[in-house]
Parts: sequence; structure tokens; C-alpha cells
Amino acid sequence: MRHRKKSVKLSRPRAQRKALIRSLLRAVMLYESIKTTKAKAKAIRTGVDKLIEWGKDNTLSSRRKADQILGDHKLTKKLFDKIAPRFKDINGGYTRIMDLNHRLGDGAKISLIELTQLEKKEEKKKKKKKERTTSDKPQKHEIPLKKQTKPNKDFFKGVRSVFKKERDAL
Repeated sequence: MRHRKKSVKLSRPRAQRKALIRSLLRAVMLYESIKTTKAKAKAIRTGVDKLIEWGKDNTLSSRRKADQILGDHKLTKKLFDKIAPRFKDINGGYTRIMDLNHRLGDGAKISLIELTQLEKKEEKKKKKKKERTTSDKPQKHEIPLKKQTKPNKDFFKGVRSVFKKERDAL
């Protein structure tokens, strides 16, 4: 019987499964949304929720726990300073899993797992194109001035190589 056995095997030995889950958790914290198989997304959902809970707690103990899983001080700092404060008013439901399609190679279901409160990206201001007036446009009868160009040095190198004597020539 399999009573009270929560972990998903993911067809891997324990060490490989642990490494896979850690790397997926790092990727979610780094990119805030990743594409993976549905089974893997469901397996890491609880881990992401734990990390964000620890981030909201913001104690030395929780930082050490998060750093042990993430394995990177910069990523832990990002979790505690940027990601967790977005969820301060929310109690749970930090991730969403959306089904995308099937993978071509083996037909596995691909899902997108992302944080529900994504970082707001600054919208780039669109530069307005400068409208040309009739005075800016060159007239048909006007000939534009040519830019002064220097002779191309690569051309002379090519000419030298043509006239250079071959040492092994007959």
C-alpha cells in the first residue's frame, strides 16, 4: 500500500529526482515562468509555494532553508527582496499551471508554470517617427552630395594576393 507517500517518482532514482526538482525550482525563481511537462509542473508546485512562504516570513532560518534549496545567494536575495513582497497580501495560490500542447517527440503534455503575480515590465516608450515636411524631402532635380570615401584597403590586399608568387608553383 502507498498510504501517506506524497512524492512523485518522475521515473528517476531519488538523487536524480531531487536534482531535477531543485533545478526546476531555481528556474521558476529566476524566470518566473517556465515550460515543462505537466507531471514535473505538478511536482514542483508545492516547492515553489514553500519558497514563497519562507520569503514572506523573512527570518534568518527561512533564508537558510531557501538558500539550501536554491543554492545561490543572489537568487535567494531576489526571492526575499522582489518576489515574496508581491505576495504579502495573498495566502496561497502563488503559482498557476496552464496546459499548452503535446510534445512532438513523445507526446508528453507540456504545461506552463508561472507565478500569479508576475513582475510588471516597464513599457518602452514608442518613439514617434519624425514626419517629413515638404522642405525636408529632397527634390527630384536636386542631386544629393556624395560622402567622401576613403579607398578600401581590403581591395589592395586582394590584389596583392593575386600577384604574389606561389612558392610551390611549377
